[in-house]
Amino acid sequence: MRNQRKILIDQLDQKLKHFQMASTVIVPSGGWIKTIRTTLNMTLEQLGKKLNITKQGVKSIEDSEVKGTITINSLKEAGDALGMKFVYGFVPNDGSIQELIDIKTVELARKIVLRTDQSMKLEDQGIGQEKINESIKNLADEIKREMRKSLWD
Repeated sequence: MRNQRKILIDQLDQKLKHFQMASTVIVPSGGWIKTIRTTLNMTLEQLGKKLNITKQGVKSIEDSEVKGTITINSLKEAGDALGMKFVYGFVPNDGSIQELIDIKTVELARKIVLRTDQSMKLEDQGIGQEKINESIKNLADEIKREMRKSLWD
């Protein structure tokens, strides 16, 4: 099971890798649809005709894109009408799915180990920093192997 999960993580990382460059793109303040439409010198009426809607309908779509309330279907349809392909994806904040998992496992392990160490200190049985770091690393490895659901709590 562990090997299968690793393969799935690697495959997902490979798919998401293609979106890395896209994460640096700055979305135009007026939205993509309006920016592309006006750059192509296309009127609201012309785009509306391609979408089978009124120019007010196009304006509404452009406004909803700017507000962030547009649907994925509307983006796809607008893209098709503009001669574009709409694509979307996710880019991990920390570079890759594997790095996200690594960070989360260490965070959870640290939380567990430090809570245990605090209890032990209250009983005058605390351990040194080196032992704490080793315990965190070992527990993080175990959590990663098991891919505990508690990782996401």
